[in-house]
Amino acid sequence: MTTSTGEPRPATARSAPAPRALAAGAVGNFIEWYEFGVYAYFATVIAADFFTPHAGGAAEALVRTYASFAVAFFFRPVGALLLGRAGDRFGRRPVLLASVATMSGATALIGVLPTYATVGAAAPWLLTALRIVQGLSAGGEFGGAVSLMTESAPPGKRGRYGAWQSLTVAFGLLGGAGAATLVTAALPEAQVAAWGWRLPFLAALPMGAVALWLRLRLAESPEFRRSQQSRAAAGPAAGAPGEGAAWAQVTPGRTAFAILVGCGRLMAWAAAGYTFLVVLPSYLQNTVGTSPQQALLTTVVANLGFAATILPAGALSDRVGRRTVMVTGAVLIAVSALPLLHVVQDRGSPVWLAYGAVAFAGALVGLLAGPGPAMLAEMFPTAVRYTGLSVAYALANAVFSGCAGLLITELVHRTGDPDVPAYYLVVTCGLGALALATLRGDDHRRTLHDQSATGRS
Repeated sequence: MTTSTGEPRPATARSAPAPRALAAGAVGNFIEWYEFGVYAYFATVIAADFFTPHAGGAAEALVRTYASFAVAFFFRPVGALLLGRAGDRFGRRPVLLASVATMSGATALIGVLPTYATVGAAAPWLLTALRIVQGLSAGGEFGGAVSLMTESAPPGKRGRYGAWQSLTVAFGLLGGAGAATLVTAALPEAQVAAWGWRLPFLAALPMGAVALWLRLRLAESPEFRRSQQSRAAAGPAAGAPGEGAAWAQVTPGRTAFAILVGCGRLMAWAAAGYTFLVVLPSYLQNTVGTSPQQALLTTVVANLGFAATILPAGALSDRVGRRTVMVTGAVLIAVSALPLLHVVQDRGSPVWLAYGAVAFAGALVGLLAGPGPAMLAEMFPTAVRYTGLSVAYALANAVFSGCAGLLITELVHRTGDPDVPAYYLVVTCGLGALALATLRGDDHRRTLHDQSATGRS
């Protein structure tokens, strides 16, 4: 990978060493997943405040809450396409600044929204509108941050550098769980329902200020600057912002096909991550009957297991390849989903066994999330990497994550079968393992420029 282009650097941005690129890229992802975690952890409270008409029931309100959750995910591909194209044309840095400012602002506004009791039917619509804004901004966050991280990574370390993006998912969800636990422990239940739930959302405002400060100090990735220099050297006769001969491989058809393949390869990660790490609290409260505090603690343990394996999995994929690590994770989840869920469902299980089961489940998701960002980065050339990464990730999460809570809650409610989450994981992780098996074995040893030049994915 070329690391120096001789391009004059902006006066407002300093050099962009890889550690700084890690911090600046990861901080926005932390805020995004912190908010999604807080929303999921307070789903039952939000359902009561925003989605419960006088004639509505608790289960119906929770389904509507998850429907609002899913709506935001389905706007992520739109944001991914718009912001991704801007990021490939104008640079990673300005788009990442815009995305984190919008995300943190919309999250903070949720903390001051009036409830159904105050403004009636307008309340769920206002909440959904802010969720849509979050979806649009989040759509451009992942692809830009992963592009920045992997394009700034030293040779042979893309897996571990990209894994930091996934680690901030765990940190964000743990931060959300910690904030929710602190609020529920410090305040009586009535005060949590009345106003306490708002505090974690309002905390996104200072987080966003820190993220903006970090990204304002960052320069563009060396790979993007090299691509821009190639475009300038080729001149307008080249007809496209590519990388010389490599642009011949960057056609809309090839890019669209790579995005669809990327969605399939992300299926297991998206489905398992949301089932075990986000949907679990509401599932435990509404299906198993655990207390809110116990459900939150169980989810914290799952996220600790998740966090523990992300960086080792990313580093291991730099040695043995993305395919080996990720296929192993998907197959293990498919095989163990039902036994692990039965342990959690059994109120007579020893505490150590229940916590061990959810920690193991989280650790298996880490096998997918660690190598995942680098795997995606290696599928797209620099000229369309931001767009390809963003759209593939957003589509996969819209279908397999955003709908997970809605689908699982509705099916459990209609069928009465508490094993629905396990069935969902068996199907998605089984199919995901087949898609991951199509990965090449040597992507981790090639430079991003070499992969761009060949057009292989």
